[in-house]
Amino acid sequence: MSDGPAARRGPGDPGPWGGVRPFSIKTKLGALVVISVLITTGLSMIAVQTKTELRFITIFSMIATLLITQFVAHSLTAPLDDMNAVARSISHGDYTRRVREHRRDELGDLAQTINVMADELEAQDHQRKELVANVSHELRTPIAGLRAVLENIVDGVTEADPETMRTALKQTERLGRLVETLLDLSRLDNGVVPLRRQRFEVWPYLSGVLKEANMVASARACMTTGSGGHTRTDVHLSLDVRPPELTAYVDPERIHQVVANLIDNAVKHSPPHGRVTVKARPGPQPDSLQLEILDEGPGIPRTEWHRVFERFNRGSVNLPHGPGSDGGTGLGLAIARWAVDLHGGRIGVAESERGCRILITLPGVSPSSG
Repeated sequence: MSDGPAARRGPGDPGPWGGVRPFSIKTKLGALVVISVLITTGLSMIAVQTKTELRFITIFSMIATLLITQFVAHSLTAPLDDMNAVARSISHGDYTRRVREHRRDELGDLAQTINVMADELEAQDHQRKELVANVSHELRTPIAGLRAVLENIVDGVTEADPETMRTALKQTERLGRLVETLLDLSRLDNGVVPLRRQRFEVWPYLSGVLKEANMVASARACMTTGSGGHTRTDVHLSLDVRPPELTAYVDPERIHQVVANLIDNAVKHSPPHGRVTVKARPGPQPDSLQLEILDEGPGIPRTEWHRVFERFNRGSVNLPHGPGSDGGTGLGLAIARWAVDLHGGRIGVAESERGCRILITLPGVSPSSG
């Protein structure tokens, strides 16, 4: 959308002619009057020299003037009809049509303005759809976790002891934070969502994320919503943190989004009884953190590496692997990239002998500067 001339110039910009239009409508109308006068004068002079009756000259002059006027009028009204058709399509929700911009007059500028408006409306409509999809995607995990806890209590599998209720409370608190964050999705691309960095121990934190992923997978296995996310319970999740006392200074909520979405994607494409490994290592700088998520699936072709983290991109694999998996929404990896970008870090697909390997590097930020 941003490659056309309409997207590069605003509605009030003068365009490529610097405010001077060599073929403006005023020029065309003036030329029409001049040509009509010249035709009438020339025919009158011919009538005088050839002694032709004036009525014949008048008829010829009127016909010639009408033909020229009809030609000019058609050149002015044809683009207006095109603009009217595009405007009707936009009013009906079709933002894909554009007005041809081959003119160098005021109508050409109007066509550019309409195309800019259509681009902006199309972008806003796309953002609105992304908002709904992102909200559905992000709210599904804590809701499924909370439902699993409550169903276990109701079915008598677990008792409503303080620890179980703390788990439910944790999910509820996470749900509230997600709602607050997702309401600001329109500002994600501008990077204005604040980071709440804090120091924490990596191993117990990631261990809790993996336990929650297992719990959510078990809950989804009993659900038939078909709303995305894996329902695999045969994939083993493994955690490898070295050194065991490793700490990080990042936003835990954002890292939860990164790891949870990457695990969800890795499990979804794992073979039956496969393994997904989450590795954590110190980064190259003080207080930095390096994460790896590895699976044993078919991997990602190198030609697709640059598109992996695009929104709504589901890759070239038509069907996910293993029982109980589905195609997902194509948003998990995009959300992971957004959370990493907020930290000023890097995320990408790395070389791997087997399966897919996602490498994440989060820069170290000291408490005094965070």
